[in-house]
Amino acid sequence: MEEMEKTLSEKLRELAEVDIRTVDPSTLVEIGNVRIHENLPVQERVADYVRQIMNPYCYLSHGTVVKISFTGKRSLEECLESCVSMEV
Repeated sequence: MEEMEKTLSEKLRELAEVDIRTVDPSTLVEIGNVRIHENLPVQERVADYVRQIMNPYCYLSHGTVVKISFTGKRSLEECLESCVSMEV
């Protein structure tokens, strides 16, 4: 029940704090397996991406653990929205 009571910002903060040195790679998602569904509206695309990647701050790329962070004035949500709304 405690897990359900966490706010989105608390959950994102926990995901961002994953330690790349101790994370179990088998718990991470390979980014190459994530599909961006261009037919969805941008907000739904972001939600779908996060649902698939599970942790947008720490994932696998070709079997290598990748950890990203964001600085500046834009939030993770804003950065993801920009990425998934780009024309390919």
